[in-house]
This record gives sequence, C-alpha cells and structure tokens, in this order.
Amino acid sequence: MIIERTKDEVIIRLPATLDTKDLEEMVNFLRFKEITATSKASEHDIKKLNKDVKKGRWAKQRAKLLGE
Repeated sequence: MIIERTKDEVIIRLPATLDTKDLEEMVNFLRFKEITATSKASEHDIKKLNKDVKKGRWAKQRAKLLGE
C-alpha cells in the first residue's frame, strides 16, 4: 500500500489482489467520512431522519406484502 498526499488530494494505491468486497466497504466508509465531515446535523436530526426512513420503508413493504 502506498499513501501519497498532494496539494489537493490523498492518493492511496492498493494491490490488485485486494478482495473487491473489502475494497467496497472501505470506499463506502471513506465516502461516509467525506459526506459527514461538513454536516451540521444534530443527533436529534439524524434520529428523526432514521425514524422517517424506517417508517417509509415499512409502509412500502407492508403494501407489497398485503398486495395494496
């Protein structure tokens, strides 16, 4: 693994033998860190959003299961 920092970015070079699933998990984590780094959301905001998403997901699944 090689980590290189330039003026505008950090470049990480990994061996091609790295498992794709592991690489995808690392990239997803890095995206999460990048996105949340400038977030001004409070813990309350995040909990409410999570609750709303779960509620919407359940409504869709319920309709699908019941054939509504």
